[in-house]
Amino acid sequence: LKHQADLHVYDVRESLSDRLVSEGAVKSDPSTIGSTCSVIFLMLPSGGIVKEVLFGEEGVCTGLVPGTVVCDMSSVAPEDSLYCSRLLREKGCGFLDAPVSGGEPKAVDGTLSFMAGGDDATFQKVLPYLEMMGSSALLVGDTGTGSIAKLANQIIVNMTIASVSEAFVFATKAGADPEKVYKAIRGGLAGSAVLDAKLPMILERNFVPGGPIYINHKDIKNVVEEAHLIGTPIPLTSQLFEIMQAMKVRGHMGEDHCGIVKYFENLADCKVQKRDD
Repeated sequence: LKHQADLHVYDVRESLSDRLVSEGAVKSDPSTIGSTCSVIFLMLPSGGIVKEVLFGEEGVCTGLVPGTVVCDMSSVAPEDSLYCSRLLREKGCGFLDAPVSGGEPKAVDGTLSFMAGGDDATFQKVLPYLEMMGSSALLVGDTGTGSIAKLANQIIVNMTIASVSEAFVFATKAGADPEKVYKAIRGGLAGSAVLDAKLPMILERNFVPGGPIYINHKDIKNVVEEAHLIGTPIPLTSQLFEIMQAMKVRGHMGEDHCGIVKYFENLADCKVQKRDD
C-alpha cells in the first residue's frame, strides 16, 4: 500500500483485514481475489490450510484466471509446494514458493528476506512486489527449493535459540549476571541476529509471540519428516523437536519461540532474567 499497489485482502480474522482497508486496501474473499488479481500472495499456518484456501470450496481457484501467479509465502513442506504448483500449472497459472525470514519486526519495517522456488519468468513477475515488502529476494531453484531453504533457516534459527537458552541458563546457574554475559559476548563470534533479537526478550521475561512456538514446532516437524524421506540424519534437530514437544505438554505453544528457554530453566531450576541493581 505504501508503494501505491492496488491491494485486495482477505483474512478469517476480519479485524486484520479491516486494519488494511482503513489504509486503502479492498476487502475481498478468496474466489474474488482469484478472478481479480494478477499476483496472489498467501501466508498461512500450514500446507493443509494453503491447499484449502487455494483448491477448496469457494477457494482462490474457483475464480482463477489463466496467467495469474500465486506466490505462497507460508512455511510448508516441499511436497506441499510441488502439489500446489502442479495443480496451478494445469489451470495455466504460475506458482512460486517464497517463504520469508525476519520475523514480525522485519515484516513491519519492510525488510524481510525472501527465498523463492520456481521458474525465473514467474519469479520476475513477482519480484517487484517482493521488493516492496523486503530487502532481499533470491530465486534458490526449482519449485520446492524455497520451502527447503526456509526449513534450513528454521533449523538454524530455532537451534540457535536453544543454544542461547542452554548457554544463559548455564551462566545464570553458575552465578554470572546474564545481561553482562550477553554484553560481553555479543560482539564476538558467538554474536548473532538471533542472540540480539531473543536474549533481551528472555531477560525481560517477554514471551509475547512474534514467532510462536507452535508455528516453529510445525516447521521443525516438517524438517524431521523431510529428512526421513531423503535419508538425512538430523540428530540435533530431532532433539530440538522433542524439546518443543515438551513445551507443548507444558502449555507453552502460544509463546514466542524464545520461550524455549523455559525448558532449560526447568531442568536447572533457575530463571534467566535481569537482576535488580
